[in-house]
Amino acid sequence: MTLAFIVPGLDEAASEKAIAILQNRLSQEQEAALVLKHAHWNVTGPNFIAVHEMLDPQVEVVLAQADETAERIATLGGTPDGRADAIVRNRTWKAFDVEGRAGTEEYLKALIEYYDAFIADDRKAVAELDELDFVSSNIIQDHVQELEKFQWFMRSHLA
Repeated sequence: MTLAFIVPGLDEAASEKAIAILQNRLSQEQEAALVLKHAHWNVTGPNFIAVHEMLDPQVEVVLAQADETAERIATLGGTPDGRADAIVRNRTWKAFDVEGRAGTEEYLKALIEYYDAFIADDRKAVAELDELDFVSSNIIQDHVQELEKFQWFMRSHLA
């Protein structure tokens, strides 16, 4: 990887490692926004409108998180890759497995499981970034806080 520049206080090796971690997070954030929108369009059943409307703000926030992650990659001198093939190439997580129309309970259970992996991966990234770049770590920590809140909404809806 060729860096355009290095931010003050970081060396090239730390920057490259941080960028690689952030690129993985960016790919999962982009996929998560697509997964959430897929659920939003295809959820059915008596609680349709509540779940449909609960997912829209989550899509917006996750897209904003992806933008923030991409901007951090660029700030570190890297080139964020937001292409669709980057999502597939960088996938280290299990793909979302609900296709087509399904009931609110089925979608919410699948989304909770998806969030389990998403949050765990973000937490792992936070731990790795803590050693490399505390600013990048703080960004992902903020993302985790929002994701945990969204997952709580889903769990509470099912309870």
